[in-house]
Amino acid sequence: MKPGIKIVLSLALLSSLSFGGESFAMSDADRAMYTEMLENNPADILVESGNELLEELVGGDAALAAFYKVTEDDLAKYIAGFPRYIEDFKQVVTISQSLQGLMHKHGHKPFKLKSAKMFELSSYVKSIANGENINIDINANKHIKKSYAMGENNYMTPRGGRGLACNSCHSDAVIGTVLRTQPLPDLSSKGVAVAATWPAYRMTKSSLRTLPRRFQGCMKNALLKVIPLGSEEMVALEVYLTHQAKGSEIAIPGLKR
Repeated sequence: MKPGIKIVLSLALLSSLSFGGESFAMSDADRAMYTEMLENNPADILVESGNELLEELVGGDAALAAFYKVTEDDLAKYIAGFPRYIEDFKQVVTISQSLQGLMHKHGHKPFKLKSAKMFELSSYVKSIANGENINIDINANKHIKKSYAMGENNYMTPRGGRGLACNSCHSDAVIGTVLRTQPLPDLSSKGVAVAATWPAYRMTKSSLRTLPRRFQGCMKNALLKVIPLGSEEMVALEVYLTHQAKGSEIAIPGLKR
């Protein structure tokens, strides 16, 4: 990661945590804690643990590059293109799913997608792309095109007893409104580059979390049926939101309230 990347991004986010110029969505205590964590993200040590896991399980970055069939020099750029269609899997996969395949290939029982070790491992792998711009290509083949279309539909379609969609809380009509002490962000291509700063340390959970797990939290809070991790629908949602952040610089781990 280039020096200062995390701090600049986090300060930008911190400056946005007010609505109507009236009051901060964070309490003073939370803001003080957030500011302190800008330079000392608790997740840094967890990401380093992911580095150690990769080395221990498969042999580190070189083995990862070989698995992806790219050179080590091209590894960061390749990682910046996830989720992507991988022929060996015959489907569009996330970084975490690809790592399950890598572990299986090396004779290890794959970590579950919601496990802390998988969060650490996948966070380290994405951090390899720190400083790269998200370069997902939704026109690369018919598989990723289909996934993007499904993700957009999942994002826009109301469901559940309250008739809510992801877009219900992130449309132009409500962006900036404070909900549960947090301003609702613009997740479109004009707004927050959400996929560029996840996995992230969540202060309210005191743990490292991935973007799909954040999606699940939103669904649970909205009383929607939670889409399973690793499902075609969840991968598609990540494809859609990652495309919205295309061109944004990756900075892992992020820091979220």
